Amino acid sequence: MKNKARQKDAMELSRYINEFLTDYAPAQLTNSEHTLKSYETTLTLYIGYLEEKCEVTPEKFTQECFDRKHIENWLKWLSDDRDCSPETCNNRLSTMRAFCRYLSSREVRYVSLSADAAGVPYRKTAKKKISGLSRDAVKAILAEPDSNTKIGLRDLTLMVILYGTAARIDELLSIQIKDIYLEAAKPYVIITGKGGKMRTLYLLPKAVGFLQIYLKKFHGTTPQRTDYLFYSSIHGKNRKLSQQAVYKLLRKYAEKAHEKCGDVPFDLHAHQFRHAKATHWLEDGMNIVQISFLLGHSSVETTMVYLDITTEQEMKALATLEDEKISNVSVKWDSKTDTLSELCGLRKLKK
Repeated sequence: MKNKARQKDAMELSRYINEFLTDYAPAQLTNSEHTLKSYETTLTLYIGYLEEKCEVTPEKFTQECFDRKHIENWLKWLSDDRDCSPETCNNRLSTMRAFCRYLSSREVRYVSLSADAAGVPYRKTAKKKISGLSRDAVKAILAEPDSNTKIGLRDLTLMVILYGTAARIDELLSIQIKDIYLEAAKPYVIITGKGGKMRTLYLLPKAVGFLQIYLKKFHGTTPQRTDYLFYSSIHGKNRKLSQQAVYKLLRKYAEKAHEKCGDVPFDLHAHQFRHAKATHWLEDGMNIVQISFLLGHSSVETTMVYLDITTEQEMKALATLEDEKISNVSVKWDSKTDTLSELCGLRKLKK
């Protein structure tokens, strides 16, 4: 009976890992493909640690595997064995906290796990000064694309909208034709943010002008309402433009713009446009409540903190995904497996 109970626990926990990654996180926590990949990477690392360092097999996989002691030892392993920075360890801990909260919301007997994870302290990190984009830097970057070419027009329009709306990169890339209202008295676009929350962002004349030309060039006179505004053609089909493609084009223009304006960083990131616009709004006298709404933050306090920090920690955490040598895999839950990683539908941890 005891073995059957343990088997039931293992099956239940592995199913919850699958549901967290494939259903709950995308629907309730984030639309960002990078963040979702980070969630998967974190759980792959955790299960890999349990399997290799704690010798946890499917028969030994119980809720005790997620207690405070295991999480603390895992963080030490990340730091000592995998040479992860404090920022990366904190990023991983945030995911574990979110997963344990999810477990506690599904089963009362898992409530203690959420408390345990919440009790694990974040590691101390050096607070860094803002490294946003100056107005001169933004101007220099926007001067680089050749709008007389099709790709140049696309890239310039994308950057103008990115800066003008201060939207998150996934929010921008998720815009569909039906979300754009250029014929309104005050043209605007509807953005779908975190948790499916929608907000209206008005467009300045410059953005409207570029959009009108771009739409005619890339979508024709009768575009499909559900087509993505920015897309890439793959095997004859138009698909949502990837964040990686945006990062690549931004760095290309940043390298050229840096030669003319030293304020332009070589490692230009899409989030820096958002941060820059928020800072410039503040400099122009816009009050913090308005800025908070435009950014889609859940509270004014979030905005106040946001305007005080840099995005370097986030960028550094995302950069560690490759260093940890874990590729993106689809999650497939299977009850008939021999290893813990297979049971949880995760790829076996690589050395």
